Amino acid sequence: MLFRRLRGPRSPGEFAAAVRRAAREIGEQVACDARYIGRVEAGEIRCPNYAYERVFLHMFPGLALADLGFSARETVRGRGAHVGGITPPTHTTIHSDEESDVLRRAFMTSGTTTVAAASLGLGSAPSASGTSSAYGITYDLRRPFAASPSVSVPPPRRIGEAEVSAVEDAVRSIRLLDDRHGADSLYQRAAQPLRTAYAMLDTGATARRSMAERLHTGAGELALSVGWLAHDSGRFDDARSHYTEALATARVSGDPALEAHAFSNSAFLARDTGRPREAVRAAQAGQRAAAQVASPRLLSLLTLREAGGWAGTGDRAGCEQALTRAQSLFARGPAPADPEWMSFFGEAELEGLEAQCWSALGDWPRAVRHARRAADLQDPHFVRNLALYSAELADDLAHSGAPDEAAAVGLRVLDLLAEVQSSRIQTMLTGTACTLLPHHGSPSVAPFLARHAAARMSA
Repeated sequence: MLFRRLRGPRSPGEFAAAVRRAAREIGEQVACDARYIGRVEAGEIRCPNYAYERVFLHMFPGLALADLGFSARETVRGRGAHVGGITPPTHTTIHSDEESDVLRRAFMTSGTTTVAAASLGLGSAPSASGTSSAYGITYDLRRPFAASPSVSVPPPRRIGEAEVSAVEDAVRSIRLLDDRHGADSLYQRAAQPLRTAYAMLDTGATARRSMAERLHTGAGELALSVGWLAHDSGRFDDARSHYTEALATARVSGDPALEAHAFSNSAFLARDTGRPREAVRAAQAGQRAAAQVASPRLLSLLTLREAGGWAGTGDRAGCEQALTRAQSLFARGPAPADPEWMSFFGEAELEGLEAQCWSALGDWPRAVRHARRAADLQDPHFVRNLALYSAELADDLAHSGAPDEAAAVGLRVLDLLAEVQSSRIQTMLTGTACTLLPHHGSPSVAPFLARHAAARMSA
C-alpha cells in the first residue's frame, strides 16, 4: 500500500510517534500507536477520521487522501453496523472505520468516557448545539462530565473486532486524557468500561483464539489504566485491587508483557505506600516476566522500579547497581516488542525516576541534577508529567538549600495544576511548602507559599 511506502524505514511504533508529534503541532489529539498503523497498512481502515486526515495531510503537504492510499470518504460513508445485538438509531450517520464501531460508542457515552467523546472526537460527534445522541439518549457535551448520564451496556454474546477494539480504544483514551489532565477527575468515570470489559470475558464468546487473547490483554491493560488513575489520585487500596486483577488476568491468559506491566505498577505502588522491600520483590518478578518479551526498555523500567525500592530501604549500593543496569538497558534503544503502554518511557522519565532514587537516599545535589534534566526534556504537551517532574525539582531544590529557586519552580507547578488534577503532585507540592516555611519572610518564597495556601483552601 502507498501508506506503507510513506512510512519508509521507520517501525510502526516510530511512525506512530511521528503522527502524534504532528498532531500536537496543529492542535489535534490522536491516540495513534503501532496497531493503528498496522490496521491502515492492512487496509482495515479505508479512510481515516477527520482528525487523522488533518494530521496526515499536515505530515505530507501537497498530497491528498488518495495519494496516501486511502479511499474517498464518500465511498465508505453510510456503512451499516450491527454489533452485539445493538442496532444504531436510524438517524445515525457512520462515516468511517475509525468512527463507526457501535460498541465504542457505548464505551464513550457510558459513565466513564463521555470525556473522551468530547475531548478526542471518539464516538458520536457533537452537533452544532453541542449535543450528541447514541442509542436514543441525548448528551449535552457542554455540561460538566460528572453530570453526564450513566449507561449500562450489556456485553454482547459474541465478541468480535468491534468489541475488542472498543476495549483497546478505552485504554488509549484514558491514557491520553491522563497525560493531559491528571487522574483525579477521571477515576470515578473509568469504572463502567472496566466492568463491561470483564463482563465480556465472563459471558462473551470469541470466534478466534487471537481475538480472545486481545480481549484478555485489553481488559488487563484497562484494569491497569484504571488502577493508575486510582494510584495517582491517592486511592491506594483501589489501585492495589485493580493491579491485582490485572496480574490475575495476565496469569490466566499467559501474557508475559501484561504480567510485567502489572508488576511494574505494583512495584511503583509499593514504593509510594512505604513498602520498599515489596517494591523490590515486585520489580524483580516483573523482570522475570519481561525476559520473555525481548524489550530492553521494558527491562530498564522494571530495573528502575527495583532501584527505587532499594533506595527506599536505604541500600545505596543496591540502588546504584540497579541504576547502572537500567541505564545500560535503556541505551540499547527501542525494540519492535516494546509494549504500547511504554510510550511515556523516554529520557525524561528515566531522569525523573533516577531523581526519585537520589531524593529517597537524601543525595539532594544529584536529585536536583536529574530532576532538572527530566523537566527540561519533557514534551510540554504532556502537562501532567511536566508538572510531576517540576514538582520533584522544586522539592529537591528546597531540600538542597535553594529556597528561592524552589519557590520559583513551585509557582510554575501551580500554574500547571490549573490544567492538571493529580493528588500525588499536590501532595509533593505541599511537602515542598512545608520545607520552605522557615523562609516565609523571603520576597521570593512568600508569593509561592501564599498561592499554595490559597490553592489548598479552594480545593
